[in-house]
Amino acid sequence: MPIPAMIRAMRPHHWLKNGLVFVPILLNHDVFDLAALGHGVVAFVAFSLLASAIYLLNDIVDVEADRRHPTKCKRPLAAGEITQAQAYAAVPLLLIVAFALTALVPQPRLFLTALSAYLVLALLYLFFLKRKLLVDVLGLAALHTLRILAGNAAAAIPISSWLLAFSMFLFLSLALVKRYAELRITQDQSGLKKAGRGYHAEDIEALSQLGMASGCTCALIMALYVDSAAVKELYRHPEIIWLICPIILYQMARVWFLARRGQMPDDPLVFMIRDWRSQLMGATVVLIMVAATVIP
Repeated sequence: MPIPAMIRAMRPHHWLKNGLVFVPILLNHDVFDLAALGHGVVAFVAFSLLASAIYLLNDIVDVEADRRHPTKCKRPLAAGEITQAQAYAAVPLLLIVAFALTALVPQPRLFLTALSAYLVLALLYLFFLKRKLLVDVLGLAALHTLRILAGNAAAAIPISSWLLAFSMFLFLSLALVKRYAELRITQDQSGLKKAGRGYHAEDIEALSQLGMASGCTCALIMALYVDSAAVKELYRHPEIIWLICPIILYQMARVWFLARRGQMPDDPLVFMIRDWRSQLMGATVVLIMVAATVIP
């Protein structure tokens, strides 16, 4: 088996998204708790292996459509660098190791539930949901949100309804960016239908409007969170958290401006993780949270 090609087919560059499991640890102010961080690392590795198994299955199912796609044709399976038999053989191995890691967290049943829910939803998305109008983007948003819930389960941190609401609208907006970017790449309506998507070329403006509205809703949820009882328990000066709201608005607006200019790749979350401006905004948010916590 060509190991480098198989590793690329597992898409390790997408493992960055699994860093979402650390979000509950960060927001719960457990960044200096080595035990919580260790459980977060276990969750990160487990989700990375599980996601790679899903990516391989996705490439197997979409191999013919990928070969007709202007960029996805370079994926190892579509390019013929690995065979379908090799991809099929790797899937159960990745799943076994991913689920075996659940024994290393303090509440393995909860984490196993989160991992299983992700697998079931990912399979539903792969074989059914991704061909349904709007249901596909809701499924993508739920998959990303499940990563955060898995972080809660792995580190035994209670679930925050505020974080759940914020993440659903955030990831819905980013999922809509993903579909918008794909529509811009493949402007031919018949090509989109052959690819198994439920969108037409004339839907592109509606996707943009819905996505920008979802992004603005994230800022609204953050503004409401500032006045909640939950934030007052964690921060000495919750009013400082207000400064995060314009940052969210700027970041989401910038993502959509880039998408409308055709400058957004097919995975906006990975783009945001790698983009230096997004990194700067993320660091600013962390500084604001620290300031709200430590200022006397």
